[in-house]
Amino acid sequence: MAYVISEDCIACGTCIDECPVEAISEGDIYKIDADACTECGSCAAVCPQEAIHLGE
Repeated sequence: MAYVISEDCIACGTCIDECPVEAISEGDIYKIDADACTECGSCAAVCPQEAIHLGE
């Protein structure tokens, strides 16, 4: 199951550089491409808002 970004995202950009497969796209709330996500957790580990978690 891929990681997802919740509405708590403040679009700070911290997660973008951490993703080894470039699965995160910018926007008002960032989004993770579920097909590209490798579930490594790098993005979740650096998110200052704790807005990234495994999807359901």
